Amino acid sequence: MSSIKTAALALAATAAVTGLVTAGVASAQTPAQTPAKPAAARAAAVPPGYQIVALPNANVPNFQRRVVVCPGTKHVLGGGGEARGNGAILVGSFPTDDGRGWIALGRQIGYNDVGISVYAICAD
Repeated sequence: MSSIKTAALALAATAAVTGLVTAGVASAQTPAQTPAKPAAARAAAVPPGYQIVALPNANVPNFQRRVVVCPGTKHVLGGGGEARGNGAILVGSFPTDDGRGWIALGRQIGYNDVGISVYAICAD
């Protein structure tokens, strides 16, 4: 009976090692080994007229809105803002009512002004 238990344990250990080796080989593949997307698929992933428009950091009074607008006839797909300064808080970040730009506002604890940057992701 002892030899049956020994054989079963040896078989289980072999299966476990084989599974670990197989998993190791599968996880060792690098992204370079995975097939690349065709150029047409990569180009289709970016909307026509894609452009990021930025309004660089400037100090403005607390809660004052800063607005960045997409150029020409482009519309905003998304955006964001950043509040800079000690104790700075971004209070709001949202699109304009007409869908052509992005708004950001903030405040800075203990100060009358705050540094605000605004970014809009635009496309045709």
